[in-house]
Amino acid sequence: MKAIQITKFVDSFSELGVREIPPPRPDADHEVVVKISHSALNHVDLLYARGRHQNNHIGLVKPPFVLGLEFAGVVVSAPLKSASTSKSGFNFKPGDKVWGASVGGFAEQIAVPASALQRLPTGWTLHDAAGLGAATAPVSYGALVRVAQLQAGQTVLVHAAAGGLGVVAVQIAHALGANVIATVGSDEKAQVVRQLGVLAVVRYDLDGWEKQVWDITGRTGVHVVYDTVGLVEKSLRCLTFGGCIVVAGFAGRGGNMETLAMNRVLLKGARLLGYRYGETGRQNPEENEAVWKGLNDLLETGRVRPIVYKTYLGLESVPGAMDDLAARKVWGKAIVEIRSPTPNL
Repeated sequence: MKAIQITKFVDSFSELGVREIPPPRPDADHEVVVKISHSALNHVDLLYARGRHQNNHIGLVKPPFVLGLEFAGVVVSAPLKSASTSKSGFNFKPGDKVWGASVGGFAEQIAVPASALQRLPTGWTLHDAAGLGAATAPVSYGALVRVAQLQAGQTVLVHAAAGGLGVVAVQIAHALGANVIATVGSDEKAQVVRQLGVLAVVRYDLDGWEKQVWDITGRTGVHVVYDTVGLVEKSLRCLTFGGCIVVAGFAGRGGNMETLAMNRVLLKGARLLGYRYGETGRQNPEENEAVWKGLNDLLETGRVRPIVYKTYLGLESVPGAMDDLAARKVWGKAIVEIRSPTPNL
């Protein structure tokens, strides 16, 4: 089968290419084989390819491996009876349309445990599911609902609101009845976020953005900050006393970890919480099951939908798509169509 296989970490995404590799050999007792129709790009892919992710350093993801984290497709084979049933109660069989998250998504097929897969929400296509991202949507849901416990009537500051995590977070916050102030890094991305009905949009790449946020709230501050960029210090200036900042990434800091004067946390009475969805699932699978239960219920309401920047055609398009993502051109999700699905998939 064709795949984007990493045999050594790369410096440039132009080094990536399509390879012919053997198809997956599933564990007959618990792994499901999926024929992939669409994959989605994730910021983690950039780090994995270059060997810069913490999972690379601790050996969880090391060459040789197939790149790609998010996918949608059709089940080719599944174990019989309970072995192919996830804790969510999904019993998969050949022909089922699914979406999932696992290293190996830039390929024609993948073998994964049933727990890595979800059924498509009612009325969704495989393209739709890839456009939300099975390693993206649960992060935003878990951070806002399970960790921050965002409530109706509260105000949340969503950083990088036009990104894959951000556009989902904005929609989840609205579904909860919260007000959203969004930050973005360009005027083009501001237009994307405004269409989601936010209270206000602020450019976080311009000086003084935190004062703008403070003024927008009537100088009372936001209740929750969702930070996937690395803007904790300035976000504290926007926070109401006793508010919460959930840190879920450092995508916008050029690889440099933010340092923080902890007295600022004290003076704001702030709750500063880290949320790493992948590690949470490894440490506490039941928590991730709860995240998916709540998220799937929400998706069935139709109040959260995919926001797609572009669909790239074929695995050969992955290097260019990765360059676009690294250059911050992408808003919402970038999708790679691995193979042309039949109509209405």
